Amino acid sequence: MTTVRENELSLSLAAVRKRLALAAKAAGRDPADIELLPVTKFFPANDVLALHRLGCLAFGESRDQEATQKVAEVSAIPGCGSLRWHLVGRIQRNKARSVARWAYAVHSVDSAKVITSLDRTVSEALGEGLRRDPLRAYLQISLDGDETRGGVDVAATGRIDELCAAVDQATGLRFVGLMAIPPRGADPDEAFARLRRERERLQAGYQQQLELSAGMSGDLESAVEHGSNCVRVGTALMGPRPLTSPEVVTPVTPSSQTPNATDISNTSNTSNTSNTSAPREGSSQ
Repeated sequence: MTTVRENELSLSLAAVRKRLALAAKAAGRDPADIELLPVTKFFPANDVLALHRLGCLAFGESRDQEATQKVAEVSAIPGCGSLRWHLVGRIQRNKARSVARWAYAVHSVDSAKVITSLDRTVSEALGEGLRRDPLRAYLQISLDGDETRGGVDVAATGRIDELCAAVDQATGLRFVGLMAIPPRGADPDEAFARLRRERERLQAGYQQQLELSAGMSGDLESAVEHGSNCVRVGTALMGPRPLTSPEVVTPVTPSSQTPNATDISNTSNTSNTSNTSAPREGSSQ
């Protein structure tokens, strides 16, 4: 039985995929080289299950507490244990041990202390058989130099070089590339062009092809034009976020997977409540 919410997600997913395909064509790129990462923070586990049924295999979360609960609930469902979970929010060092157990990738590494904590806890998890592969890590770049919002100042090339090298040398981590969010009010083309140039500067020092995690609902076309390999889409796919992050993730039960029409309608209306003060999708806030 297909629910009303699953129909909503199916339509929005098709629309975002079409945008990605058109953006890739305009940029002369293969759409298969660009990952669509649904950002499901603040949304229930049932939405993840619905998107999985629609073909999505990876999901982005921003808070360890919410993600840990959601990953556990979703992984308990047959066929969902191999989903890939990405941490797109800021990393707290005291959460590194937990992150090491559920995250496939982190997009917001921005300090030596975070690198050290993640390397240690991921290495422990690998040794204990709690994960099979190193943690994929992107260094977050601040394109306006305001590091209080996360990321390393793009102008601080010496520090960027040091941190990239530290990630690359960490046995528990795999250096993937760079992530950035355009500053509010900035021209996305200018912002992503600067990120692309920084990736090109770094590439000469690495054998692996460095990737870019860039682009969200409002600027994914520009990000694709400038070489993004992963676009983090929340609002355009999930709809406006709930007013607050849920304290407890909606439990996954047989009845909650196929609610009746009245329950679906009420849930849908609640999840589409607008909140102008909510953090930006795919952000490190």
